[in-house]
Amino acid sequence: MPFHLLATAPLDTWPFVILFVCVSFVILSISMLRMHPFLALFVAAILAGVMAEKLPVDPKDAAKGVLTTVAEGKLAQSVKLAVMGFGETAGTISIVIGMATIIGMGLMESGAADKVVRRFLAFCGQGRWGVSFAIVLSTYILSIPIFFDSMFMLMLPIAMAMTLRTGRDFTLYVMSICAGGVVTHSLTVPHPGPLFMVENLHLDVGLSIWVGIVVGLVPMLAAWVAVQWLNKWVPIPLRETDGAPMELIRSVMAKEEKDLPSLFASLTPVVLPILLISSASMFEVAKRGYAPEAHGFAGFLVNLFGGKEGFNVAKGYVDFVGNKNTALIIGAILAMRLLKKQNGQSLRAINELMSPALETAGIMILITAAGGAFGAMLSNAGVATSLGQWAEQHSAINLIFLSWIVATIFRIAQGSATVSMQTTSAMIAGLMTALPYHPMYIFLATGFGAIGFSWMNDSGFWVVSRLSGFTEKETLKTWTVLLTIVSVVGLLFTLLLSVLFPFKM
Repeated sequence: MPFHLLATAPLDTWPFVILFVCVSFVILSISMLRMHPFLALFVAAILAGVMAEKLPVDPKDAAKGVLTTVAEGKLAQSVKLAVMGFGETAGTISIVIGMATIIGMGLMESGAADKVVRRFLAFCGQGRWGVSFAIVLSTYILSIPIFFDSMFMLMLPIAMAMTLRTGRDFTLYVMSICAGGVVTHSLTVPHPGPLFMVENLHLDVGLSIWVGIVVGLVPMLAAWVAVQWLNKWVPIPLRETDGAPMELIRSVMAKEEKDLPSLFASLTPVVLPILLISSASMFEVAKRGYAPEAHGFAGFLVNLFGGKEGFNVAKGYVDFVGNKNTALIIGAILAMRLLKKQNGQSLRAINELMSPALETAGIMILITAAGGAFGAMLSNAGVATSLGQWAEQHSAINLIFLSWIVATIFRIAQGSATVSMQTTSAMIAGLMTALPYHPMYIFLATGFGAIGFSWMNDSGFWVVSRLSGFTEKETLKTWTVLLTIVSVVGLLFTLLLSVLFPFKM
């Protein structure tokens, strides 16, 4: 059902009951019954399907707000849809997590991570604030074209080595990566969520990028300050993980610096994938913004290849090497090559070293994909449609605040920030008439709403928890609190800017 027709229908409250029951089940089963997160999330997905009054035959129908009654086999359909949601999520994240895990193992085993940390400390000094700010700012810049999950997995070995080098503040360094990496995911093209918002709200791509980067600095700085407090409030030790055994890390740290790889070689497995993905992003932005009379970045890049035809040929190659999966495969190969060169190990020995790391990655993929199945089933059960009705019925609320509220509810309900941004912007677009401020503020409010209140149905939650060795409770007290601070500060700053600088169109 189109969103502009939802207000004429009575609000269906049963999907909200489903949401409450299933969220309560996940929290209680993991925290009190100690059920494995993979099992808890997948069972919750099936439970949502069983409780639903209607289920789509095709999940694409649910995304359009159209639910088709399944007359027979509702139980079987619940399992089928849960498996489909699981498979779609797993297909998106599996290669990325696997390759990033190999890169992390290679950086730790070869001493590359410790090399970067030693240069880091030499440049910034041992002060906590200086080191954490350097991590936050560098992650913020590097994450503009990179998904948060990939960025976190690439940066974590540096945080682990930094902790062992300084002997303290693991929470500080891990949360510094998070503080720098989460904002751009919801505010800057070419991330998919902001790209959906730009299209739904009919905004200029280039303007959205610069506004997102500049405005995002304020909540990023607030997050950096909050990280110092979280480090004292929730001091978490560096724990043994299958992907990075303590004995291995300490043995690498005991080496003299002359026995470590060069700084260039140490950074290449991390930086090269970032550059490749960034290149594909820039080519995509140029393609979208190109016009024959264009003289800006898009026109320059297209003309650099002799026109649109040559540009399209070049873009095909760039899209291949800049695909996140391809780029991380290249990074993993470089990390293994560095390990072979540095330690003189055979390929067989390197493969044996990869096994524990990939086993850890496999568990994380299962949990994350189960979270995706849960989020998809909530959508299939009609939660998105009911939220759309609620938004229409409360359209008299300040539209900036309404955008934030709706995006936040979607975020809590189904976990994905991208889905939250896509769905919310589509809803709000139909309400944007005679705004007293620039529609870019709706873009910002929706993005900030989609950041906060991350919990167990969000893939980022499990990436941070499992790779860092945090318990679920520790992750809720650090990661969830940090993202909520970013979300609320972002909303307040957006409201302030809309009053001081409305830039009405």
